[in-house]
Amino acid sequence: MTMDPHARKEALSQYRERPPAWGVFAVVCEASGQVWVGKGANVDRQQNGLWFALRMGSSPFRSLQAAWREHGEAAFRYEELERLRPDYPEIGIKDELVRRAALWTARLQADVLKA
Repeated sequence: MTMDPHARKEALSQYRERPPAWGVFAVVCEASGQVWVGKGANVDRQQNGLWFALRMGSSPFRSLQAAWREHGEAAFRYEELERLRPDYPEIGIKDELVRRAALWTARLQADVLKA
């Protein structure tokens, strides 16, 4: 089934104009029990970029990349832990994400996703 060009263009436009989904996420290795916590503007789409980099062996997250090489993709899962409400004041978003990521990191005894 082919989408007509106008409908496709409109769907792409709507996708690009979506507001950011600021939040906190975890990557869990079922084989080792390791957990990594990260934060970002697109928590709903973050997994795609992470998995792509890990498959290519080019993830900036060294410990995550090492675990991926050791255990393989099937051992990993992505979890959205928390999302800020859409009307959260823009001026406080980054500080709030840092705070919430720190809470989740402590709660899950996780590593922080940083290069």
